[in-house]
Amino acid sequence: MTRKPLLLLAFALQLGFTAQAQQEPVNQQMIGRIREEGLKNSKVMETAFYLTDVSGPRLSGSPGLKRANDWAVKRLTDWGLKNAKLEAWGDFGKGWEFEKSYIAMTAPYYQHLIATPKAWTPGTNGPVKGKAVYVKIDKEEDLQKYKGQLQGKIILTQIAQEAKTTFEADAKRYTDEDLKKMAAGPEERNNSAWTPERIAEYRARMALRTKANEFFKQEGAAVVLSSRGGMHGTHFTSNGASYAADAQPVLPELELGLEDYGRMVRLLEAGQPLELEVETKTKFFTDDLKGYNVIAEIPGTDRKLKDEVVMLGGHIDSWHAATGATDNAAGVAVMMEAVRILQTLGVKPKRTIRIALWGGEEQGLHGSRGYVKQHFGDPATMQLKKEHEKFSAYYNLDNGTGKIRGIYLQGNEAVRPVFEAWLAPFADLNANTITIRNTGGTDHLAFDALGLPGFQFIQDEIDYDTRTHHTNQDTYDRLQADDLKQAATIVASLVYHTAMRDKKLPRKELPKAKPAAL
Repeated sequence: MTRKPLLLLAFALQLGFTAQAQQEPVNQQMIGRIREEGLKNSKVMETAFYLTDVSGPRLSGSPGLKRANDWAVKRLTDWGLKNAKLEAWGDFGKGWEFEKSYIAMTAPYYQHLIATPKAWTPGTNGPVKGKAVYVKIDKEEDLQKYKGQLQGKIILTQIAQEAKTTFEADAKRYTDEDLKKMAAGPEERNNSAWTPERIAEYRARMALRTKANEFFKQEGAAVVLSSRGGMHGTHFTSNGASYAADAQPVLPELELGLEDYGRMVRLLEAGQPLELEVETKTKFFTDDLKGYNVIAEIPGTDRKLKDEVVMLGGHIDSWHAATGATDNAAGVAVMMEAVRILQTLGVKPKRTIRIALWGGEEQGLHGSRGYVKQHFGDPATMQLKKEHEKFSAYYNLDNGTGKIRGIYLQGNEAVRPVFEAWLAPFADLNANTITIRNTGGTDHLAFDALGLPGFQFIQDEIDYDTRTHHTNQDTYDRLQADDLKQAATIVASLVYHTAMRDKKLPRKELPKAKPAAL
């Protein structure tokens, strides 16, 4: 083909894309105002400061989460949003926080260690000093090897990871090639990732762990230590017991990073005497066993459309080893900033704009799932409520502090031309990638399960997966201010255009009801 026909073809394609984009109205004047407020007058880092440094860790059911919830309701009210409130999503269980945590190696020499008590585990009831024992358990029969040997001991459990040097940067952004692959189509999945065999293996491993912990307690062990990885002073954190109101008691347990844990294991395997001192103080809260979401609105103004809803949100709860900055104060701060921008600009949306800050996400999307079931319907039976028909879209942010690079369509191809038009004005901010793919593991899934348009944004990873996600280093210092400003600006524009659109966003086919469990 000659150069001239190629140029004509390119011109024709460009006209086609332009015409397609023109089919979806875009308010360029409003986008200019949103960009001015969002990029030059941002309050996103101030909001993040109050959610993290001031509120502290926000474990589900904890005083820290209550502080953050109450603050968010007041701040949204002060900004002029309406109907700001805490709304119960259902029963959760016990609240918990730790008030003291100290651990050190005292023999063969003194060395303080970095560790965090596992959530919903008891304290040590004062200082504990004792010898450490490295316990290797591959099957239930192995427990008998330690019978009568664990009284007063501090247990180190077996782990499969080692602290190995890496030669890649912790933080990274998506490259142009990465984004092209995303836009190209569905991700090639490794079908062997979660086979029935692997699921069965995981369940067996968890069952063995439960039996081992019961055995340690029966044998009179004092404390359990564990590690799930983490390097450079980083350790992951999780729960060591159930948060259910009637949960059975367990031993005190702390999590450590690989470097500290590995040193102790090496000493014990070499037959060196290892002694530790540990003191933790934890507190349970049982006066209110419910979980809550933060809800607030910019009311719709159109006579026919004001009862329809556009939602945006992210989960406000966190784990407790740090202050949950990238997971997910970042997403909450961005969504709060988006509604602040719209409120400051005096936007009068046709549809109601509703922000939701979810509780209990870290324990299983409890807040968003409870809300969806209360307001829109039951995904198990697909019995829908009246509000289901009045819903337009939900936008979620929960993949760290990185700037928005585009959006996941969640398999909803019909909405592609809409997002192409709405993201086109943000090409200079590198936010125009659209992929049919989905990213899982967070609150947009609660809406998608009921056939409602729910979307998560593509975000630069920064060091979310390598350093901050569920670790003791997930702090305000890890937040990228310019990225969060960019994200809030884009979210505000998409929410605005969704609220002003003549029609609701296109929907996928309704899912089928799930079969009853046998």
